[in-house]
Amino acid sequence: MARNISSNLTACILILDKSALVMLRWLVGGRVGPVWMWKALLFFVAIGFACQLLGVIFNKSMHTAGRSIFTSPDAQGPSLGSCQPHTHIMFLKTHKTASSTVLNMLYRFGEERDLRFALPLGYQLGYPLPFNAHRVKGYQSRGAMEYHIMGNHMRFNKPEVEKVMPADTFYFSIIRNPVALAESSFAYYKEVAPAFRKAKTLGDFADDPRKYYDPRLRNNHYARNLLLFDFGMDHNDNFSEALAQRAEKMIRQTFKLILVSEYFDQSMILLRHALCWPLDAVVSFSLNARQQKPSIPGGMSASWVGKVATAAGVAGKGGRSQAKTATNITEDQREKLRQWNALDWHLYKSFNQTFWEEIHRFGHPQMEEEVALLRMRREDLARVCLRDGGKPVEAHRIRDKNIRPYQSGLVKILGYELQPGLDNATRMSCLRMIRPEIQYKDVLDAKQFLRPLAAQPQPVQQNQGPMVAGSSLLRQDSPRTGGRLVGGEAGRRTVEEVERDWARSRSMRRNQTLIGEPDKG
Repeated sequence: MARNISSNLTACILILDKSALVMLRWLVGGRVGPVWMWKALLFFVAIGFACQLLGVIFNKSMHTAGRSIFTSPDAQGPSLGSCQPHTHIMFLKTHKTASSTVLNMLYRFGEERDLRFALPLGYQLGYPLPFNAHRVKGYQSRGAMEYHIMGNHMRFNKPEVEKVMPADTFYFSIIRNPVALAESSFAYYKEVAPAFRKAKTLGDFADDPRKYYDPRLRNNHYARNLLLFDFGMDHNDNFSEALAQRAEKMIRQTFKLILVSEYFDQSMILLRHALCWPLDAVVSFSLNARQQKPSIPGGMSASWVGKVATAAGVAGKGGRSQAKTATNITEDQREKLRQWNALDWHLYKSFNQTFWEEIHRFGHPQMEEEVALLRMRREDLARVCLRDGGKPVEAHRIRDKNIRPYQSGLVKILGYELQPGLDNATRMSCLRMIRPEIQYKDVLDAKQFLRPLAAQPQPVQQNQGPMVAGSSLLRQDSPRTGGRLVGGEAGRRTVEEVERDWARSRSMRRNQTLIGEPDKG
């Protein structure tokens, strides 16, 4: 385009030169009259205006070509001082907490910097069984290879994770209000978790969970204390304050930052500062979003929620948690869900309090300023990257099949369409922001293991009910065992057993540090 405009400008100059010669001949020949003078003047004005217009277009196009929106100063955000970006990162991807959006950020950051991912053999790292290092594709032994980023679904098992990740790894995760989490899980896993399948509505389940729940049945872990299960502990233990505090302590000893889904933007600012990352690294569009029913009065705020958090089904406004209500349940039923998920409720309250303490130390004015910049940047990128103003659309409306999100049988997973006419560099950056989790994993796998990326078939459904994008149902790495004792009693580990394993892991790591043994993988 710039070459064509440059040619047009050259043509304009030639025309002006020739026109000037013609007019000069007329003047010398004495054939000039008042009418001809006016015609000549209008002729020159018209040509001059056309050339000026082409010049403006030329300058604008050269400016656009020379500086993409992703390379503008706004992409860096406020200064972080002299810190160096973290590149050894372990993200525990919990379920139904906007974790797919966070994983996309990690994928983008790592791909842009050619970092190595600890990728699963399938699409999960052995979930729902406790993680084992040999579930990482290409893993051979401790220290054989340096991995930078780990973030696919797993049931956390610290000693095995530490076999893969370096000693200086930054651990973080994200949590969500257990009531909102139960609502989302019920919608996604209704036909997968037997406890949910038996109940007609979430309200029925909340009224008498034990009527529907059998801890021995496969996939029932989705129906009780799902957060605690993902953190690798026994989610079926009866609640006690001592047990809950011990679980909380173990998480605090390993995870340096726990984000809160209801306050996603504030979480991203804390994460950016903790990792020393540029602003664009934590700007996102919601991924794995499910189509919502019309909002009930007071259910959603009009700021961040309307633009980003719809995917997570949560809202954040001021200092209070306002979980999006996707089903009509009473306050009494909500309280019953809190009691049923009492261990998760304890974790949520404790880490939510810690989260706001972190924001207080960070400074509320600075937080508000940086959140405003984050939201402004998201809107700018949405205008450049996305059709229809960035509104998520149903998968069948997305023309490019490679960016259509996989679908569950019960809920519609939404996606995005790219703005047409983008230059190659901008299009690639925009594509990374909207590429669904499953397809992105395949792209990284192909690059990391140097193989051509074949057509991306929908992952095989292994007789487990509806397939849910981004969930453990996309690929089960463990065999089915007659519908019993998997994800329930199988691999069941008490908090005391997990605590002993984690303590032994810390002791081994300290000894390795003392004797100077390298531990990079």
